[in-house]
Amino acid sequence: MITFRHPGTVLTDRFFAVPLDHQRPDGEQIEVFAREVVAADKAGADLPWLLFLQGGPGFGAQRPEGRNSWLNRALEDYRVLLLDQRGTGRSSPANRKTLDRLAAAGPQAQASYLTHFRADSIVLDAELIRRELTDEPWSVLGQSFGGMCAVTYLSFAPHGVREAFITGGLPGLTATPDDVYRHTYRTVAGKNAAHYERYPQDADMARRVADYLDTREVRLPDGAPLTVRAFQSAGMMLGQADGSDALHYLLEDPFAGDELSDVFLYAMMNQLSFASGPLYALLHEACYAQGCATRWAAERIRAEFAEFDPEASPLYFTGEMIYPWMIDADPVLRPLRQAAGILAERDDWPPLYDPSRLAANEVPAAAAVYYNDMYVDRELSMRTARAIRGLRTWVTSEYEHDGLRVSDGAVLDRLIGMVRGNI
Repeated sequence: MITFRHPGTVLTDRFFAVPLDHQRPDGEQIEVFAREVVAADKAGADLPWLLFLQGGPGFGAQRPEGRNSWLNRALEDYRVLLLDQRGTGRSSPANRKTLDRLAAAGPQAQASYLTHFRADSIVLDAELIRRELTDEPWSVLGQSFGGMCAVTYLSFAPHGVREAFITGGLPGLTATPDDVYRHTYRTVAGKNAAHYERYPQDADMARRVADYLDTREVRLPDGAPLTVRAFQSAGMMLGQADGSDALHYLLEDPFAGDELSDVFLYAMMNQLSFASGPLYALLHEACYAQGCATRWAAERIRAEFAEFDPEASPLYFTGEMIYPWMIDADPVLRPLRQAAGILAERDDWPPLYDPSRLAANEVPAAAAVYYNDMYVDRELSMRTARAIRGLRTWVTSEYEHDGLRVSDGAVLDRLIGMVRGNI
């Protein structure tokens, strides 16, 4: 273990060995990294643990700088463990380079390997880690996909959870990927309408960029093609607190003379590349799948929403949707395109939630549901809230999906107060 200090905190890096397949505990092992963070003036105290489950899927936990964001509130009461979920961050990576070792065995072997990187496996990792660190149940904070993992935790290992805090991450317990996208496309359409009402001049500029791309072959600096559909996917940012403003600045001056500027092309590359989180693209739809094939649900359901047609005016941007062309276009995903196709056709995904166990839940829990959430549908979240016994819910339009990060601890503080009966 390596221990170091930041202003106001002491951090310790930890590594844990876990089985790739928890059904075969003596089989292949992988490594999971987690970073312990404790307030400097409480480093020697006997504090309860708080496990943080990051949003995603496919991204490592935040890299803290002192007591920033929600961490400041958490460190008042807890010793925090920031988990790099399996396959992410400093945990054993799962990407085109590491999966190349399975290339000789074929894409089916790569796809089979990737099936072990969903919420069910993440929760079993967490339980092994918890038992190494403490004999007591621990508190769990789940943001977005991490909240979905927290509900999986309450379903299959509630004995390991002392209390649960969920922010923008209550999943539809029985919702199919098709259900999810039918809800979220409607929300994304509303975000587009609100954006153009705020910045009406952006409609003409977005159309101008789209028309330019429609008549030329444009490549991003990493070699990926920039098509109209790729340009539309910049709407992913619209669900963040400053997302509409960021999109406006992207559209403010995209041309250098008669061509798209380097500044714009590099900005689009950063928006479109999955280099920092390939599992996000490869497993995004699979994180909703239970006993059904996803079959590229976002692509199929998009056809039901004519407002997202690339030739529509105004041009509507898409949201948190993964399309098959993304796998072919991105250099970091292209070598895994056959494996991605196999995952999309898999129809025997195991359950991620246990509705009967959740209906009998005894773990104190509270959830923030963001009224205008573009990524996790409010209606599906509220159905789940009613299905989890004892869950207290705070529905708010004060924050967008990133409320935990931008609220300077206020969202977490409210949930802690709700669980403790103070609010």
